[in-house]
Amino acid sequence: MTVTSFHPGPEPQEVARVTSTAAELLEVLWGRASTAPASASQLRVLLVLEHHEGINLRTLADHLGSTPPSASRLCDRLGAAGFVDREVSPADRREVRLYLSGRGRVFLADLRARREQALRAVLERMPAAGRSALLDGLEAFCAVAAERIHEEDVPSDSRTA
Repeated sequence: MTVTSFHPGPEPQEVARVTSTAAELLEVLWGRASTAPASASQLRVLLVLEHHEGINLRTLADHLGSTPPSASRLCDRLGAAGFVDREVSPADRREVRLYLSGRGRVFLADLRARREQALRAVLERMPAAGRSALLDGLEAFCAVAAERIHEEDVPSDSRTA
């Protein structure tokens, strides 16, 4: 029997540092794939609406960590650009439901395509083993991050039920 040496994995703080650097580099790469005519804040609204169709302004503001008046102003601009549709709730006429419009969906698809093109240019220069390791790590990261986000979206009283 051979004794193999124990190599602990990298510490979470080291991985967090490198991941933060990678995120900053992605911002630079993606900055070249302009988000115009939407600002970064408006893009966040579009992404929230894509995953939470029909939410109201208060819920949107909660997702953004903002106030309903600020969220409303963002939606006003996005509505004027044709990216967001507003509908009066059939249950409560005082409540407005928000939806991503067809034009908003096309905008997000185009933006993602441009961002993926920028990523492909970098990934094509990486060795295949590096791409495989990155894919494995990112899939694991996305699974845990999505789980954590879902846990934070569930009200605390319903987690204990």
